[in-house]
This record gives sequence, C-alpha cells and structure tokens, in this order.
Amino acid sequence: MKIKEIELFAINLPLIDPFIISYATYDSIQSIIVKMTTDDGYIGFGEAVPDEHITGETWEGTFQVLKNHLAPAVIGLDPRQFEKLHDLMDHIVKPAPAAKAAIDIACFDIAGKSMNVPVYQLLGGRYHEKFPITHVLSIGEPQKMADEAAAKMAMGYDSFKMKVGTNVKTDVERIKAVRARVGEDIAIRVDVNQGWGNAATTLTALRGMEELNIDWLEQPVMDNDIDGLVEIKAKSAIPLMIDEGLRNERDMREVIAKRAADKANIKLMKCGGIYPAMKLAVMAEMAGIECQVGSMVESSVGSAAGFHVAFSKKIMGSVELTGPLKFSKDIGNLKYDVPFIELTDKPGLGIDVDEAVLAELTVFSEKITA
Repeated sequence: MKIKEIELFAINLPLIDPFIISYATYDSIQSIIVKMTTDDGYIGFGEAVPDEHITGETWEGTFQVLKNHLAPAVIGLDPRQFEKLHDLMDHIVKPAPAAKAAIDIACFDIAGKSMNVPVYQLLGGRYHEKFPITHVLSIGEPQKMADEAAAKMAMGYDSFKMKVGTNVKTDVERIKAVRARVGEDIAIRVDVNQGWGNAATTLTALRGMEELNIDWLEQPVMDNDIDGLVEIKAKSAIPLMIDEGLRNERDMREVIAKRAADKANIKLMKCGGIYPAMKLAVMAEMAGIECQVGSMVESSVGSAAGFHVAFSKKIMGSVELTGPLKFSKDIGNLKYDVPFIELTDKPGLGIDVDEAVLAELTVFSEKITA
C-alpha cells in the first residue's frame, strides 16, 4: 500500500457563537482538511487547525508547508509506517505540528480502514467506554457566563471549563458567579490561556479562588515559564494543568523533571498527531501525571482522532473535544449523546465526510500527486 494522492482543502468552519479566549476572538475556525488516497483505493482524512499563539503556525503557512513540503515527501510511502513518516516529516520541517498532524491523522484513518478496525484498536485497544463532555464557557460578563452554565446544566452537562485571562479581579468575579449559579457539585475547571502572565499575578488570583472548589487551573503563566508553574504548584493546593507549555517530548521531560504540573493537556495539533500524542501519554503515565485530550476546536475529523487517543489510554481522565458542537456547519458526522461521547466500532476514524459541505466551506485547495 502506497500513498498515491493528497488533496488539501483550506476551509472556514462557521461557529454558532463567537469563541472568546484571553488572546483572541473567533467568529469561525480556519482549518485545513487532508484527503489522502492510496494506490489500492483507500481514502483517509486528516485535519490541521493551526494557531499562531499556540502551535506557531498560520492557516496560510500551514497550507503551504503541506502543499510544498510534507505532502510531496510522503507520496509513495506506506501510510501505516508511522515512525518512518514522522521521522521524515521531522527532518523536512520543524516544528509545524498542526501540518504534521493532518498527515498523521489521515494515515491512521487509512490504516484502520485497511485493517477493518477502529483507530483505537491500533493504539492498544479501547479502555474507556464513554467520556462525559465538558462544556467550555468562553469569556463574557460574569452573569452571562453563569446564565450559559445554568442553561447547559439543564441539558445534562455536569462539568465546565471557564475561559478567563483578562484581569484578575474580573476573572475571579466570573468564577464566583458561575459557582454560585451551578452549586457545589458541578465540576469547574479554569483555563487562563497564559492570560495572567506570571506566578505573582496567578497567586493573587488564587487567593480569591480558594473557597470555590476548582477542579484544576490550566496554563495561568506564559507557555515558556515552566519555573512559574513550579512556584504556583508549590504554593497552592489547586491542581495545576499545563497546556500551551506542553508541545513535545522535550517539554514533557522538563515538566516531569521539575514536577511542574499535576495534569497535562495533550492536543494533537500541538504535538503533531496521534502517534506523538501516544508517546506523550506514555511519558505522563510513567510519571503519574493525569492527562486529557484537549481541543483546538477541530471539525469531526480532528475531534474523532483525539477521541481515539483518549479512549485507548487509561491515564486519560477527561476530554474536551467539543468543536463539532460549536459549529453551525461541520464536514463530518461525529456523534455526541450530550453530555457524553461514545465512539462507534466503525473502521478508521469512524466518521463520514460530506464532500459537498467540504466543497462549500473550501476557500482554496490543491491536489498533489506523484
């Protein structure tokens, strides 16, 4: 089996509501879909959702990296040779993780389909039967966020991730408002997306949050400030999760060595796809660091890939892959039974891509052949 052709589709995925986090507001999500075809007719889909603030990649740049470098290089290779594929991509360009993830995911989709098994069977088999889905509250006025949480509770959600990261006083008011509305039994996770900047500001915020029963605090400091996480972790009882500061094996080694975090948010777009995500999960498991598979607000393609990783590893305690629930139009049919996700046993990623919708959302495209 050899990769014969790769088609690239740069698309805009329309959001139902704007998604607001500490460093940006999104009205739509810019994604690149890879359609990979083999010489014996198997078709796999992959996805790249780059973010210049997190992966260091732009939408346009990622398309060009795929078009001019990665896609031509993997034409003619066996899509099931994951180690060799990643070694080749790593020699061609560094780091470009979202671009590599698109190739990686499409290869896993093909491998599963060719063997007539779900991707999670290629990763050690299914461990979890289902995961509860955490609803993400984007930044808003305190009472607006509390109202949204109450409405989602009525739909069955029992955990929330709150996006904060503006100024400490207002952020604490947001958390207090949501906690007061949802009660004490609902899980609240707080994601700062680097917005508090440093350990001193974060510790000030934590003094206002001590009685709010927070599940964990995620990435309060800048992504390169591992020592700042160490200081916060030493001075606070609230569990600490690393996200933007964890991209690759080198980052994970430093986190483990310094005991800088209690939890790790592994995202396929940050690390380069399914194969490197599994490596990070194994490293975390050896160090006793609980993991989740997080979201870059991917379509059904990227979200399904993340779920296969999460379902296959015991160390995964949570998932936040809610992109398809946020779109007014999606290219795939990943199924949610809100507030749960339950993967099927269909081969590959287990989803169907609606190519008519894909064409409708495409801004520009390219085909690469041998």
